[in-house]
Amino acid sequence: MIGIIDYGMGNLRSVQKAVEFLGGKAVITAEKSELDKCGRLILPGVGSFAAGMENLEKTGLSDYVKARVGELPILGICLGMQFLLDESEEEGVHKGLGLIPGRAVRFTEGKVPQMGWNAVSDMRSPLFAGIRDGSQFYFVHSYYADTTDEYAIGKTEYFRTYASAIGKGHVYGVQFHPEKSGDLGLQLMRNFMRL
Repeated sequence: MIGIIDYGMGNLRSVQKAVEFLGGKAVITAEKSELDKCGRLILPGVGSFAAGMENLEKTGLSDYVKARVGELPILGICLGMQFLLDESEEEGVHKGLGLIPGRAVRFTEGKVPQMGWNAVSDMRSPLFAGIRDGSQFYFVHSYYADTTDEYAIGKTEYFRTYASAIGKGHVYGVQFHPEKSGDLGLQLMRNFMRL
């Protein structure tokens, strides 16, 4: 069972449908007792970093996620990936979960948000097993992860090179939406389900 963390924001049902399409089972919940029964956690997200973190803090889900690190694989998607970082500069500086060193910073060039298909290269993670380097995934975001190469498990070019996938131990994050990225996105989800 995969637990999709419901903190009141995000594309929860589309992530659940992707897991179910692949033959897995997923529950959308904010109940820690339900999440305790899960072997993997997904932290999706769409919207404002500050509002999302406030909801995670208020519900106690931020402490819950931190407590499960090391016990099971965790995947952050889009805004959920940014939550994994130390902080974000969106609407002022706000603290993240601090699970992967780095901060979310705004693009200063090009059309913002970056919206549409873009390539991910320098892939180095079991998340990308069976996926050709340079494959295209679907992005919608105004902020990107500013982190070191140590934690960048995939990179993308958009007026600069940035970490579009990050990882540390069993904690992974992808800036793109695998659930909206066709067969390759489903392959990434399948890989996560096998970790």
